[in-house]
Amino acid sequence: MKDRLDPEEKALLESIENGEWETLPDVEQARLDYQKIAKETFNKKRKINLRLTERDAELAQIRALQEGIPYQTLLSSVIHKYLTGRLVDRDRL
Repeated sequence: MKDRLDPEEKALLESIENGEWETLPDVEQARLDYQKIAKETFNKKRKINLRLTERDAELAQIRALQEGIPYQTLLSSVIHKYLTGRLVDRDRL
């Protein structure tokens, strides 16, 4: 099993095995809180139409296939990350 892990996964597993992690005091409540946040984050409340160039639409579909998700989900995620300041421009790093 460990042979199939990438370096980041191996480091995480070693950290857990070394006892560097603690269980939350009220893990069940935390789980419920995170479920609520996730539902609210991805709750689709409004349908919009978005016009893209043919090339951008094709690139979105290709990237979505690579990620294993529908292209609408990919585009929604990109827009959400941009609006919340979590989309990073690699050229600015």
